[in-house]
Amino acid sequence: MEQGEAAPPAAEEKVGGEEEDDFGYRLFPDRNKKPQSFLVRSLFTFHNRCQLMLRMTLDTNPYAQLLLEAMKQSGCTVFNDRHFSCENCDGCVSGGFDSATSQIVLCQNNIRHQSHMNRVVTHELIHAFDHCRAHVDWFKNVKHLACSEIRAANLSGDCTLMNEIARFKFGLKGHHQTCVRDRAVRSILAVRKVSKEMAEKAVDEVFDACFNDLEPFGRIPHCKKDARRAYKDFQNRDRYNANV
Repeated sequence: MEQGEAAPPAAEEKVGGEEEDDFGYRLFPDRNKKPQSFLVRSLFTFHNRCQLMLRMTLDTNPYAQLLLEAMKQSGCTVFNDRHFSCENCDGCVSGGFDSATSQIVLCQNNIRHQSHMNRVVTHELIHAFDHCRAHVDWFKNVKHLACSEIRAANLSGDCTLMNEIARFKFGLKGHHQTCVRDRAVRSILAVRKVSKEMAEKAVDEVFDACFNDLEPFGRIPHCKKDARRAYKDFQNRDRYNANV
């Protein structure tokens, strides 16, 4: 989720009388509402703006284009009308991936500009890509969630220098890793009722392996130029393999 990317299905009651975990669904109240008609939705500016920005992202953003192509090659073709939903969310989140429906939720009341939409869509598509290529246990294995959150923070542009400056966070050597770790922990805490210590422990235990898993980019794309190069390299993979 952006912040807390990974929206989750039906809540399960914990044993021993512990507080029920809603897996973050409280952040996405529209998930349980009856869908509005197209006519009603079209009257709301937030929804129209969200749809327009989403289309711009899917058509022009190299991060998103690479992920869409990678998912298609993995047998998980993404369709705009089926796999994206612009909805109102809690004020602290920008998006989420609902693995129960294989749908990306875009928080139309919180995404205000195109660059933000680009980053949210990329972040959530990384979760969707992980869901497609691996048997991710989003709800019972916090390490699986931690791994995908690490990859999303690392590869989506969440931790670029400009984004960190905008958050008034500065660092020297190793700051990118610090940002990735911090955002992964925050995302877990947003959608799971676990302690901060448990979230940090899960992130620490899988950090090295998941931080270095750069699929499908093959590199950390620190800017659009890097993402375009990664997309071009990805498109050429089959040709290179054929010439081996």
